[in-house]
Amino acid sequence: MATDKADLSSVIDRSRAGELMPAMTVSDPAGNQLNLAAAQGTPVLLNLWATWCAPCVKEMPQLDDLAAEYGDSLRVITVSQDMGGAEKVEPFFAQMQFEHLEPWIEPKLELGFALESQSLPTTVLYDASGREVWRVVGEYDWSSADVREAIAEAS
Repeated sequence: MATDKADLSSVIDRSRAGELMPAMTVSDPAGNQLNLAAAQGTPVLLNLWATWCAPCVKEMPQLDDLAAEYGDSLRVITVSQDMGGAEKVEPFFAQMQFEHLEPWIEPKLELGFALESQSLPTTVLYDASGREVWRVVGEYDWSSADVREAIAEAS
């Protein structure tokens, strides 16, 4: 059953604005590491997702499009919360053929706890200094004009 955009009831939450991005490290399937705190200097849209989460899977192509649209002015970082790590994420990325997203993984699930969110998907926008601007918990329409206005808040 297809979900109508009007059914996407998640809202932008600014109640944690100003909080720092967690200083945590994620890795890709090859073992390369990314310290999230070092991602400062440009706004970051951090998305926690999993292959078993239907709303997450639905959002991923929109996030890939968003990453393409913004290029170097917004870094879109998607971090899988799959306990199977690369074993789950690599085939998913191969099947979906994303052009702009990287397969970051964090199978210990510590990032969700650091963000105080146990729901997926969770997406947090950080400004260039690594401070939270807003977050969305649950499915969201990342192709909407509202998103572009909200992302502009990080500049």
